[in-house]
Amino acid sequence: MLGPLGLHVPDHMVFVGLVTLIILGVGLAIRSQLSVDHPGKLQIVLEDIVMFLVGVLEDNMGPKGRRYLPFLGTLFVFILLGNLMGQIPGLGSPTSNINVPFACALSLWLYYHYEGVKANGVVKYIKHFAVMPGVPLALAPMIFVIEIISHLSRVLSLTLRLFGNIFGEHLVVLILASIVPFIAPLPIQFLGLIVGPLQAFIFLVLGAIYLTAATHADDHGDDYKAAPAH
Repeated sequence: MLGPLGLHVPDHMVFVGLVTLIILGVGLAIRSQLSVDHPGKLQIVLEDIVMFLVGVLEDNMGPKGRRYLPFLGTLFVFILLGNLMGQIPGLGSPTSNINVPFACALSLWLYYHYEGVKANGVVKYIKHFAVMPGVPLALAPMIFVIEIISHLSRVLSLTLRLFGNIFGEHLVVLILASIVPFIAPLPIQFLGLIVGPLQAFIFLVLGAIYLTAATHADDHGDDYKAAPAH
């Protein structure tokens, strides 16, 4: 797609801009209509979504989970809309291009490390990568290297999980549509309506788990036992 200056704009960036405009437009539209006594239907729906997100964060992080709602909630909504956009004829999912899942994964990775440093201080946060309860200090250098590799792999695992599921679903739909148009892709498209929200939810939960571990450096060992495998 050509931009206003004749520059080529990748399709996934157009869809990213569209998702952003949708979120911004809904936010601006509802802001002037917010009411405590007489909430509208859209406000009620949005409040239910917010309470759902708060519930997920507090279930995984405790009472402090609410403070991370602005970032994790925005990331969840962006991924959700991006995943589902591909189900609309004529549009595509920005998350089916690997650059978008990578940007989401990298943003989450940088954010939870930032919050970890803010909560514990630079020295204490770096220390928890090497010193673990019950482990001899002599093993600290080896543990530090392993932990760094483990944290770097999170960007890869988050990226590939989201990209693989969304891109794979769209690829199967295209293949089936080339064989039997309209009818054959319908079951896979229906499955996409489940996979899209599920992947956004998984991203949200993993973000909460990573933030819990980062902001509780003293509980390093326990947090990583509770975290799912990469």
